[in-house]
Amino acid sequence: MSLSSHDTTRRQVLARTGALGAGIAFTGALSELFAGTAAAQSPGHTGYGPLVPDPDGLLDLPKGFRYRVLSREGDQLRSGEGPVPSNHDGMAAFAGRSSGRHARVHLVRNHENRANGKVPVPTVEGLTYDPQGKGGCTALALDSRNHVLSERVAIAGTAVNCAGGPTPWHTWLTCEETEDKAGTNGYTKDHGFIFEVDPVDPHRTGAVPLTAMGRFQHEAIAVDPRRGVVYETEDAFERPFGLFYRFLPEKPLGGTGSLRAGGRLQAMRVPGVPDLSSIQETGAEFDGVEWVDVPDPLAAGTPIRHQDFGRGGITHAQKLEGCYWGGRSVYFVSSFARSDDGSAADHYGQIWRYDPERRRLTLVIVFGPDTDVRLPGESPDNICLAPSGGLMVCEDGNGAQHVYGVTRRGEVYAMARGAQNIGTPDEPEWGEFAGVTFSPDGDTMYVNCYTPGTTFAVTGPWRR
Repeated sequence: MSLSSHDTTRRQVLARTGALGAGIAFTGALSELFAGTAAAQSPGHTGYGPLVPDPDGLLDLPKGFRYRVLSREGDQLRSGEGPVPSNHDGMAAFAGRSSGRHARVHLVRNHENRANGKVPVPTVEGLTYDPQGKGGCTALALDSRNHVLSERVAIAGTAVNCAGGPTPWHTWLTCEETEDKAGTNGYTKDHGFIFEVDPVDPHRTGAVPLTAMGRFQHEAIAVDPRRGVVYETEDAFERPFGLFYRFLPEKPLGGTGSLRAGGRLQAMRVPGVPDLSSIQETGAEFDGVEWVDVPDPLAAGTPIRHQDFGRGGITHAQKLEGCYWGGRSVYFVSSFARSDDGSAADHYGQIWRYDPERRRLTLVIVFGPDTDVRLPGESPDNICLAPSGGLMVCEDGNGAQHVYGVTRRGEVYAMARGAQNIGTPDEPEWGEFAGVTFSPDGDTMYVNCYTPGTTFAVTGPWRR
């Protein structure tokens, strides 16, 4: 999730003009962000109140909230398999049993390690794809008080595990954000795949790439819970930019392992729109969206986004990242676009909705530009629905790093601030947040600090 080469653009989003003094432009229907969720009370104009400096120097929270450190990079995994890997990224929480010493929550956590990963995911027999891959996932089981019952490797030997998404049958799809092939960076196998991870018993899913779902720089996925179609975003770093995909499984909603049965990978074509950044007006609708079969999903010779999609070409977009299902539609995010990078136009963030029944694509939210980078809201990355009825968004940019909330009324408030200085006293620096997610009962927010890799459980008066 790290922006690395993109962190020179400072932007703040998810606020209305003047909200909390942010003074940024915001157009579109905020209610779109919460489609399909139950109505709930949101915090007031000041959220949960000001952040209180943490005397332990880890995580600043509002009064009444508290955190527990579940895991830190370099510590030993409870399984004894090796040290906790670095670069904590995307994450999801799944329900477990609720009594005795049985797990109440199962967490699956990505580790976005590249070939030079600081603390690699330990290799484990039966769970390792490529012994030279440094990325993967770890799984934590927690009791009702967020005590760690177990912590172990869930998949190893993968690379640059960025985001992903949960399935309706309660597994995690972890995505490799790379196109490196065997022989590159020391890898012995091709990378750029999606892998399925069972949070309770990782050996059920093993380390098998879901090759039919494509080989490209994956970011996130969302599953249509009615049809079983899997939507995928591609965060390509250079032109031509990424595509928005759908995967039509041979066995839709078939449960764990069913995606191995294969299917068809298609890319979205919006007739007359080669680059989504060229669309700037919220509410713009495009009917008759087409889905074109990907010529070579394994990208054996040519990356998919470079392939020939025939007459009419294909539709690209810069920084395609978040992806989630709401109501009867899939939503996906273009975090920003810059004409200097080759995009058709500049923007500070778009949220698009695709309605599969109507085959209609709608631009529902447009953000930017920024005016006050001291406030929370720069460079949003991971996003999740909150029990308040609003959103929690992880920040990834320069300066102070926040988890910030957005109410249904469009108010932005700071929920957490990283206090671990990874810079110097004169030039402080803080690691980005990633993987924000809530326990199934909504009582705990789990979130990662990317560097130094730290997983927090945050509890408090969420339903106030």
